[in-house]
Amino acid sequence: MGVNISGWLLARTVSLLGEQGTVSGVALQRIITRILQKGDPGGHIRRALAHFPFPSVAEEIIERYYVRNGIPKGTPFKATPVFTAHPSRLLIALTVCASYAFVWLAKENNPNPISINYLEKVAMPHPYAITGAMLAGVDFITMGAGIPLQIPELINDIAEGRTARYRIPVIGKNITSHTMAFEPEKFFGSPLPIMKKPGFIPIVASNLLANIFMNKLPLGSVYGFVVEEPTAGGHNAPPRKPIVNEWGEPQPVYGKKDEVDYRAMTSLGVPFWIGGSCASPEKLEWALSIGAAGIQAGSIFALSEESGMDPDIRRRIRTRGFKKTLTVKTDMRISPTGFPFKVVDLDDTIAKPEVYAARTRICNQGELVSLYERPNGTIGSRCPSEPVDKYSAKGGNIADAVGRGCLCNGLISAANLGDEEEPPIVTLGDDVHFLPFLMENEESSYSAAQAIQYLLGK
Repeated sequence: MGVNISGWLLARTVSLLGEQGTVSGVALQRIITRILQKGDPGGHIRRALAHFPFPSVAEEIIERYYVRNGIPKGTPFKATPVFTAHPSRLLIALTVCASYAFVWLAKENNPNPISINYLEKVAMPHPYAITGAMLAGVDFITMGAGIPLQIPELINDIAEGRTARYRIPVIGKNITSHTMAFEPEKFFGSPLPIMKKPGFIPIVASNLLANIFMNKLPLGSVYGFVVEEPTAGGHNAPPRKPIVNEWGEPQPVYGKKDEVDYRAMTSLGVPFWIGGSCASPEKLEWALSIGAAGIQAGSIFALSEESGMDPDIRRRIRTRGFKKTLTVKTDMRISPTGFPFKVVDLDDTIAKPEVYAARTRICNQGELVSLYERPNGTIGSRCPSEPVDKYSAKGGNIADAVGRGCLCNGLISAANLGDEEEPPIVTLGDDVHFLPFLMENEESSYSAAQAIQYLLGK
C-alpha cells in the first residue's frame, strides 16, 4: 500500500470492524518526523510517544522535530538521517519509536489484531522497527519483496532480550554480507519489558516460495501466508518465464508458470489469504471455497476516506476509476529494487514521462539503497535511482539506472508528506471494478466500513 497509505487510522478502523488491519511499516521513521513538523494534528503521535517505555528517548524526538502549529507552507522539512551499515543513535531511536507509535495508535482501546507490513528489500531498519512494533504489542508481522527467512529468529531474539541481528547482503568480492546488530538493553539503559511474539505471515507469489519457508524454518515459525497474484498493487514478483522485447528487456507478462496451485497451498496446514483483484464478495466466496482463510484487499481501502493517500490524488483516482478511464501499468524499470511495480497513470506524477524527465534526480531518503563493498574494503550504499554519475562512481552499472524512479520521495509525496518539489508516484492494484458499487457518482467517496460491508456481501 505504498508509504503511510495504510496508516494507523485505516488499520485501526479495519481492525475495530472485525477484520485484520495492517499498518504500512515502510519509512515510518521519516513519516513520524514529517507529521511532527506539520504540528502533529490531533496530537496523536505525541499521545502515543507519551506511553513509550523509555521516556527520555521519545522526549528527544519530540523536542527535535515537533513544531507547534506546523512549519509554514513552503518551508523545507528538517532532514531525517539515512540508513547506512552503521546507523546513528538518532535514526535508531526514530525507527523504534515510529513503529511503536503507529502500532500503539492502531491498537489504542482496540482488542482486535493489528499487523504491520515491512519489505524485505528495506532490511536495514528491521531490528529496530520490529523492536518498536513489538513494544507496542503488534499481533502479526507481514513481509514480502524478498525471502525473509531471518524474521522468526529476529522475533525470538527481541522477545527474549538477546541482541537482535539481521544479515544484509553486500555487493562485493570480499564482503558479501553485513549484520545489523541491536542491543536494546545497552541502547535504552535497561531491559525491554516482557513482550509477546507476533505471528509471522510471509507474502509469497508461488508454491515454491511457500515451501521454502515451510521446509527451511522450524515448525511453527510461519503463522500463515498472504499469496499475492500479479495483479496486486505495489511490488510484484517477476514473471517466472518473462517475455523479452526487441530491446532485450523483460516484459510484465505472466503465464502458466506463475499460477499458484491453491490445492497444494491448503496441504501446508497453515492459513492463507489471497491478494490481487479479490475485492468483491464473489472473490471472497471463491477464496473461501478453495481453502483460503480469506482475502487481502488493498486498493479498495487505499481509496477510502480513512487512507493516508493525498485526498486530491485519491479523489482523482476514484473519479477515473468510476468512469473506467483509469490505467494501472506494471512497470519493470521504475523501482530501484528490480522488482516489477504497479504504477497509476496519473497527471502530475512521475508516471508521466515529462514529469519524470523534469524531476531533479536525487537520493536523499535512502530507503531502497543497496550496500556495496568500496575498493578500500569499507561498506557504502548506492541506489539505481540516484544521479547516474554518482551511481556509476560507486561502481554501479549505468544500464541499471535507466528508467529508475525515486519511489521513496514519490510514495511519501503520494501520502501528502513530500517535499514541495517532489512529484508523487501512486501504486494501486490492477482492478478497481469495486468503485461503482461504492460510489453513487464520479464525485462520491466511501468509508472503510462501507468497503467491508460490500466485501462481506452486506
